Amino acid sequence: MMKTEVVLDRIGELKDKRKAIILAHNYQIGEVQDVADFVGDSLQLSQMAAQIREAEIIVFCGVHFMAETAAILCPNKTVLIPEIKAGCPMADMITASELIEWKKRYPGRKAVCYVNTTAEVKAECDICCTSSNALKIVDSVDGEEVLFAPDKNLAAYVARFTEKKIIPWDGCCYVHHRIMLRDLNEKKRLYPEAEVWAHPECRPEVIDMSDKVLSTGKMILEARKTEKKEIIVATEAGIIYRMKKENPDKNFYPAKDIALCANMRKIDLRKVLKSLEEMIYKIEVPRIISQRARGAIQRMIEI
Repeated sequence: MMKTEVVLDRIGELKDKRKAIILAHNYQIGEVQDVADFVGDSLQLSQMAAQIREAEIIVFCGVHFMAETAAILCPNKTVLIPEIKAGCPMADMITASELIEWKKRYPGRKAVCYVNTTAEVKAECDICCTSSNALKIVDSVDGEEVLFAPDKNLAAYVARFTEKKIIPWDGCCYVHHRIMLRDLNEKKRLYPEAEVWAHPECRPEVIDMSDKVLSTGKMILEARKTEKKEIIVATEAGIIYRMKKENPDKNFYPAKDIALCANMRKIDLRKVLKSLEEMIYKIEVPRIISQRARGAIQRMIEI
Protein backbone atom coordinates (compact mmCIF):
# COMPACT_ATOMS: atom_id res chain seq x y z
CA MET A 1 0.00 0.00 0.00
CA MET A 2 1.30 3.46 -0.93
CA LYS A 3 2.35 5.76 1.88
CA THR A 4 0.11 8.74 2.56
CA GLU A 5 2.78 11.20 1.38
CA VAL A 6 3.04 9.39 -1.97
CA VAL A 7 -0.74 9.35 -2.36
CA LEU A 8 -0.91 13.09 -1.67
CA ASP A 9 1.88 13.83 -4.17
CA ARG A 10 0.19 11.74 -6.84
CA ILE A 11 -3.17 13.44 -6.23
CA GLY A 12 -1.48 16.82 -6.63
CA GLU A 13 0.15 15.76 -9.91
CA LEU A 14 -3.12 14.46 -11.34
CA LYS A 15 -5.06 17.55 -10.25
CA ASP A 16 -2.67 19.71 -12.26
CA LYS A 17 -2.61 17.36 -15.23
CA ARG A 18 -6.41 17.02 -15.46
CA LYS A 19 -7.29 20.59 -14.38
CA ALA A 20 -9.25 19.10 -11.49
CA ILE A 21 -10.54 20.43 -8.19
CA ILE A 22 -11.50 18.39 -5.15
CA LEU A 23 -14.59 19.30 -3.15
CA ALA A 24 -15.34 17.77 0.25
CA HIS A 25 -18.47 17.95 2.33
CA ASN A 26 -18.21 19.03 5.96
CA TYR A 27 -19.00 15.46 7.05
CA GLN A 28 -16.07 13.84 5.20
CA ILE A 29 -13.23 12.27 7.16
CA GLY A 30 -10.31 14.52 8.09
CA GLU A 31 -7.80 13.32 5.52
CA VAL A 32 -10.28 13.98 2.71
CA GLN A 33 -11.12 17.44 4.02
CA ASP A 34 -7.41 18.20 4.19
CA VAL A 35 -6.75 17.28 0.54
CA ALA A 36 -9.79 19.21 -0.75
CA ASP A 37 -9.59 22.58 -2.45
CA PHE A 38 -12.89 23.56 -0.85
CA VAL A 39 -14.84 22.18 2.11
CA GLY A 40 -18.47 23.12 2.69
CA ASP A 41 -22.10 22.08 2.46
CA SER A 42 -23.48 20.41 -0.66
CA LEU A 43 -25.05 23.37 -2.47
CA GLN A 44 -22.23 25.72 -1.49
CA LEU A 45 -19.73 23.31 -3.05
CA SER A 46 -21.75 22.90 -6.25
CA GLN A 47 -22.04 26.66 -6.66
CA MET A 48 -18.30 26.98 -6.05
CA ALA A 49 -17.61 24.39 -8.75
CA ALA A 50 -19.75 26.32 -11.24
CA GLN A 51 -17.80 29.53 -10.55
CA ILE A 52 -14.33 28.07 -11.14
CA ARG A 53 -14.08 28.31 -14.91
CA GLU A 54 -10.57 26.88 -15.25
CA ALA A 55 -11.58 23.57 -13.64
CA GLU A 56 -12.55 20.84 -16.08
CA ILE A 57 -12.86 17.96 -13.60
CA ILE A 58 -14.70 18.04 -10.27
CA VAL A 59 -14.00 15.27 -7.76
CA PHE A 60 -16.92 15.49 -5.36
CA CYS A 61 -16.27 13.85 -2.00
CA GLY A 62 -19.75 13.48 -0.59
CA VAL A 63 -22.80 11.38 -1.33
CA HIS A 64 -24.43 10.73 -4.68
CA PHE A 65 -27.12 13.43 -4.72
CA MET A 66 -24.45 16.05 -4.00
CA ALA A 67 -22.36 15.01 -6.99
CA GLU A 68 -25.55 15.00 -9.08
CA THR A 69 -26.27 18.58 -8.03
CA ALA A 70 -22.77 19.59 -9.08
CA ALA A 71 -23.31 17.89 -12.46
CA ILE A 72 -26.62 19.74 -12.87
CA LEU A 73 -25.05 23.13 -12.11
CA CYS A 74 -21.87 22.40 -14.10
CA PRO A 75 -23.12 20.79 -17.33
CA ASN A 76 -19.85 21.48 -19.17
CA LYS A 77 -17.63 19.85 -16.57
CA THR A 78 -16.92 16.23 -15.72
CA VAL A 79 -18.08 15.34 -12.20
CA LEU A 80 -16.60 12.31 -10.45
CA ILE A 81 -17.51 10.70 -7.15
CA PRO A 82 -14.76 8.50 -5.66
CA GLU A 83 -17.23 5.90 -4.31
CA ILE A 84 -20.28 5.11 -6.41
CA LYS A 85 -21.95 3.34 -3.47
CA ALA A 86 -21.88 6.48 -1.33
CA GLY A 87 -25.62 7.08 -1.39
CA CYS A 88 -28.02 8.95 0.89
CA PRO A 89 -30.80 6.94 2.56
CA MET A 90 -32.93 10.06 3.02
CA ALA A 91 -32.65 11.01 -0.65
CA ASP A 92 -33.78 7.48 -1.50
CA MET A 93 -36.88 7.79 0.72
CA ILE A 94 -38.82 9.45 -2.10
CA THR A 95 -38.74 8.67 -5.82
CA ALA A 96 -39.88 10.81 -8.73
CA SER A 97 -42.90 8.56 -9.33
CA GLU A 98 -43.89 8.81 -5.66
CA LEU A 99 -43.62 12.59 -5.79
CA ILE A 100 -45.78 12.72 -8.92
CA GLU A 101 -48.48 10.59 -7.28
CA TRP A 102 -48.28 12.64 -4.06
CA LYS A 103 -48.79 15.87 -5.98
CA LYS A 104 -51.85 14.34 -7.66
CA ARG A 105 -53.41 13.77 -4.23
CA TYR A 106 -52.93 17.44 -3.39
CA PRO A 107 -53.76 19.32 -6.60
CA GLY A 108 -52.68 22.94 -6.71
CA ARG A 109 -50.16 22.62 -3.89
CA LYS A 110 -46.55 23.52 -4.59
CA ALA A 111 -43.91 20.92 -3.81
CA VAL A 112 -40.78 22.14 -2.03
CA CYS A 113 -37.95 19.62 -2.14
CA TYR A 114 -34.84 19.62 0.01
CA VAL A 115 -31.62 19.58 -2.03
CA ASN A 116 -31.03 16.21 -0.33
CA THR A 117 -32.97 14.49 -3.12
CA THR A 118 -32.16 12.77 -6.40
CA ALA A 119 -32.01 14.66 -9.69
CA GLU A 120 -35.22 12.93 -10.81
CA VAL A 121 -37.07 14.21 -7.73
CA LYS A 122 -35.69 17.73 -8.18
CA ALA A 123 -36.98 17.64 -11.75
CA GLU A 124 -40.54 16.98 -10.52
CA CYS A 125 -40.64 19.53 -7.70
CA ASP A 126 -41.57 23.20 -7.98
CA ILE A 127 -38.58 24.56 -6.09
CA CYS A 128 -35.66 23.31 -4.00
CA CYS A 129 -34.50 24.46 -0.58
CA THR A 130 -31.59 24.00 1.79
CA SER A 131 -31.72 23.63 5.55
CA SER A 132 -30.73 27.29 5.94
CA ASN A 133 -33.25 28.80 3.52
CA ALA A 134 -36.19 26.37 3.86
CA LEU A 135 -38.40 28.86 5.72
CA LYS A 136 -37.77 31.60 3.16
CA ILE A 137 -38.54 29.22 0.29
CA VAL A 138 -41.75 27.90 1.89
CA ASP A 139 -42.98 31.44 2.53
CA SER A 140 -42.19 32.41 -1.06
CA VAL A 141 -44.42 29.87 -2.82
CA ASP A 142 -48.07 30.45 -3.62
CA GLY A 143 -50.83 28.84 -1.59
CA GLU A 144 -51.69 28.25 2.05
CA GLU A 145 -50.56 24.62 1.95
CA VAL A 146 -47.16 23.34 0.84
CA LEU A 147 -45.86 19.84 0.19
CA PHE A 148 -42.42 19.33 1.72
CA ALA A 149 -40.14 16.38 0.93
CA PRO A 150 -38.42 14.30 2.06
CA ASP A 151 -37.40 15.34 5.61
CA LYS A 152 -40.25 15.44 8.12
CA ASN A 153 -37.96 16.87 10.83
CA LEU A 154 -36.90 19.83 8.72
CA ALA A 155 -40.56 20.27 7.77
CA ALA A 156 -41.55 20.33 11.44
CA TYR A 157 -38.88 22.93 12.17
CA VAL A 158 -40.04 25.21 9.34
CA ALA A 159 -43.68 24.77 10.46
CA ARG A 160 -42.81 26.52 13.73
CA PHE A 161 -42.18 29.79 11.90
CA THR A 162 -44.56 29.89 8.93
CA GLU A 163 -48.28 30.55 8.69
CA LYS A 164 -48.54 28.06 5.86
CA LYS A 165 -49.66 24.51 6.51
CA ILE A 166 -46.83 22.12 5.68
CA ILE A 167 -47.72 18.63 4.49
CA PRO A 168 -44.56 16.58 5.09
CA TRP A 169 -43.27 13.45 3.41
CA ASP A 170 -42.41 10.72 5.91
CA GLY A 171 -38.63 10.74 5.49
CA CYS A 172 -35.65 11.66 7.63
CA CYS A 173 -31.87 11.53 7.94
CA TYR A 174 -31.16 8.45 10.02
CA VAL A 175 -28.05 10.05 11.54
CA HIS A 176 -29.89 13.11 12.87
CA HIS A 177 -33.04 11.14 13.74
CA ARG A 178 -31.03 8.85 16.01
CA ILE A 179 -29.76 11.73 18.13
CA MET A 180 -32.04 11.46 21.15
CA LEU A 181 -32.91 13.71 24.05
CA ARG A 182 -31.09 11.32 26.38
CA ASP A 183 -27.92 11.84 24.33
CA LEU A 184 -28.12 15.58 24.87
CA ASN A 185 -28.92 15.16 28.56
CA GLU A 186 -25.86 12.97 29.01
CA LYS A 187 -23.58 15.45 27.22
CA LYS A 188 -25.04 18.36 29.21
CA ARG A 189 -24.28 16.40 32.38
CA LEU A 190 -20.68 16.02 31.26
CA TYR A 191 -20.33 19.58 29.97
CA PRO A 192 -22.84 21.73 31.88
CA GLU A 193 -21.41 25.03 30.59
CA ALA A 194 -21.59 23.99 26.94
CA GLU A 195 -23.98 25.56 24.46
CA VAL A 196 -26.04 23.16 22.32
CA TRP A 197 -26.22 23.60 18.55
CA ALA A 198 -28.57 21.41 16.54
CA HIS A 199 -29.10 20.87 12.84
CA PRO A 200 -32.74 21.36 11.74
CA GLU A 201 -32.84 17.73 10.58
CA CYS A 202 -32.91 16.72 14.26
CA ARG A 203 -36.02 15.57 16.11
CA PRO A 204 -38.32 18.32 17.46
CA GLU A 205 -37.48 17.48 21.09
CA VAL A 206 -33.75 17.86 20.34
CA ILE A 207 -34.47 21.20 18.68
CA ASP A 208 -36.38 22.27 21.80
CA MET A 209 -33.35 21.64 24.00
CA SER A 210 -30.90 23.44 21.71
CA ASP A 211 -29.57 26.96 22.15
CA LYS A 212 -29.11 27.45 18.42
CA VAL A 213 -30.47 25.69 15.32
CA LEU A 214 -28.02 25.95 12.44
CA SER A 215 -27.24 24.40 9.07
CA THR A 216 -23.75 22.92 8.66
CA GLY A 217 -22.56 26.02 6.84
CA LYS A 218 -23.87 28.30 9.58
CA MET A 219 -22.33 26.09 12.26
CA ILE A 220 -18.92 26.64 10.68
CA LEU A 221 -19.45 30.41 10.65
CA GLU A 222 -20.86 30.50 14.19
CA ALA A 223 -17.93 28.43 15.48
CA ARG A 224 -15.60 31.23 14.38
CA LYS A 225 -17.71 34.00 15.93
CA THR A 226 -18.93 32.55 19.22
CA GLU A 227 -17.26 33.46 22.48
CA LYS A 228 -18.38 30.14 23.95
CA LYS A 229 -15.51 27.75 24.60
CA GLU A 230 -17.60 24.57 24.78
CA ILE A 231 -20.24 23.53 22.26
CA ILE A 232 -22.25 20.33 21.99
CA VAL A 233 -22.96 19.72 18.30
CA ALA A 234 -26.08 17.78 17.27
CA THR A 235 -25.25 16.81 13.72
CA GLU A 236 -23.01 14.32 11.91
CA ALA A 237 -19.80 14.21 13.95
CA GLY A 238 -17.49 14.64 10.95
CA ILE A 239 -18.06 18.40 11.05
CA ILE A 240 -16.18 18.60 14.36
CA TYR A 241 -12.87 17.94 12.59
CA ARG A 242 -13.18 21.21 10.67
CA MET A 243 -14.51 23.10 13.68
CA LYS A 244 -11.53 22.07 15.83
CA LYS A 245 -9.07 22.72 13.03
CA GLU A 246 -10.34 26.28 12.52
CA ASN A 247 -10.94 27.01 16.21
CA PRO A 248 -8.26 25.24 18.29
CA ASP A 249 -9.09 27.31 21.37
CA LYS A 250 -12.61 25.90 21.58
CA ASN A 251 -13.97 22.45 22.44
CA PHE A 252 -16.65 20.79 20.34
CA TYR A 253 -18.43 17.63 21.49
CA PRO A 254 -20.71 15.42 19.39
CA ALA A 255 -24.21 15.16 20.85
CA LYS A 256 -23.98 11.45 20.05
CA ASP A 257 -20.57 9.84 19.71
CA ILE A 258 -21.74 7.50 16.96
CA ALA A 259 -23.62 10.15 14.95
CA LEU A 260 -21.77 9.05 11.83
CA CYS A 261 -22.97 8.70 8.24
CA ALA A 262 -21.71 5.37 6.95
CA ASN A 263 -21.95 6.54 3.33
CA MET A 264 -19.91 9.70 3.91
CA ARG A 265 -17.18 7.53 5.39
CA LYS A 266 -16.88 5.32 2.32
CA ILE A 267 -14.49 7.82 0.73
CA ASP A 268 -10.81 8.00 1.67
CA LEU A 269 -7.58 9.37 0.16
CA ARG A 270 -6.86 6.28 -1.90
CA LYS A 271 -10.32 6.35 -3.46
CA VAL A 272 -9.80 10.02 -4.33
CA LEU A 273 -6.53 9.05 -6.04
CA LYS A 274 -8.15 6.15 -7.88
CA SER A 275 -10.95 8.42 -9.03
CA LEU A 276 -8.42 10.81 -10.59
CA GLU A 277 -6.27 8.02 -12.05
CA GLU A 278 -9.10 6.10 -13.68
CA MET A 279 -11.61 8.95 -14.12
CA ILE A 280 -14.21 7.12 -12.03
CA TYR A 281 -17.04 7.32 -11.19
CA LYS A 282 -18.57 9.75 -13.65
CA ILE A 283 -21.91 11.28 -12.71
CA GLU A 284 -24.21 11.65 -15.72
CA VAL A 285 -27.68 13.16 -15.45
CA PRO A 286 -29.92 12.87 -18.55
CA ARG A 287 -30.27 16.27 -20.23
CA ILE A 288 -34.03 16.66 -19.82
CA ILE A 289 -33.86 15.77 -16.12
CA SER A 290 -30.84 18.02 -15.61
CA GLN A 291 -32.58 20.99 -17.24
CA ARG A 292 -35.73 20.62 -15.16
CA ALA A 293 -33.82 20.01 -11.93
CA ARG A 294 -31.61 23.03 -12.64
CA GLY A 295 -34.75 25.13 -12.94
CA ALA A 296 -35.90 24.10 -9.43
CA ILE A 297 -32.46 24.91 -8.01
CA GLN A 298 -32.19 28.24 -9.82
CA ARG A 299 -35.63 29.33 -8.65
CA MET A 300 -34.37 28.78 -5.09
CA ILE A 301 -31.13 30.70 -5.74
CA GLU A 302 -33.07 33.65 -7.19
CA ILE A 303 -35.12 33.88 -3.99
